[in-house]
Amino acid sequence: MRIYVGNLPYSTTEETLRAEFEAFGAVDDAVVIRDSETGRSRGFGFVEIGDAEEAQKAIDAMNGKDMGGRALTVNEARPQRTGGGGGGRGGGGW
Repeated sequence: MRIYVGNLPYSTTEETLRAEFEAFGAVDDAVVIRDSETGRSRGFGFVEIGDAEEAQKAIDAMNGKDMGGRALTVNEARPQRTGGGGGGRGGGGW
């Protein structure tokens, strides 16, 4: 199960994030999302735990937990949005 972890302290590394969640089961992957231009953390990340029961235990235990003075937001990650394109008018002969 892919888990969203929000409101991370900006100093959080992948290793720190992984260590926080390994108490609940085997972590397959942990990533902190970074700004592509500055490399600075964007304050959220994702953790992948293969066992759904362990993942749910992690969500229940970590949601609202204080980490570096910030209350974490932890829940099952929603599917990634694709497409986009936005509204507006297409080009064309006005």
